Amino acid sequence: MKRNAEVGDLRVIRKRVADSDLAEFETGVVHPFYGTFALGRDVEWACRQFVLDCKEEQEEGIGTFLNIEHQSPAMLGQEVSIEATLHEWEGHSLVCTFEVKVGDRLIARGTQGQKILPKEKVQRLIDSIQNGQG
Repeated sequence: MKRNAEVGDLRVIRKRVADSDLAEFETGVVHPFYGTFALGRDVEWACRQFVLDCKEEQEEGIGTFLNIEHQSPAMLGQEVSIEATLHEWEGHSLVCTFEVKVGDRLIARGTQGQKILPKEKVQRLIDSIQNGQG
């Protein structure tokens, strides 16, 4: 693992809320707001930027937790900014805090955890689960 980031470093991604980001279930679209599940996916991507910066070729990141506190809705078509901050780095475990905003308005905040593991260990875990041992 490369130390290409330090606690306190920031990574930012921006995206426009699209139709595919809305809260939608079998019964249809619930409302024209950025769905929590889509927000979670995008937060994971923002936090993963630290993994991409720090993992070696033979390593891969795996998520360990995601906590989201929705504060305000983001509407279809609005641009959101996701600011991920490396909060803690202990061994192979990284913890990020994040804020999601539309302009200055806070949409959500929370924490996300990841581990950087050897690809062979991730593959062993996959194999174990597929073989009914996990």
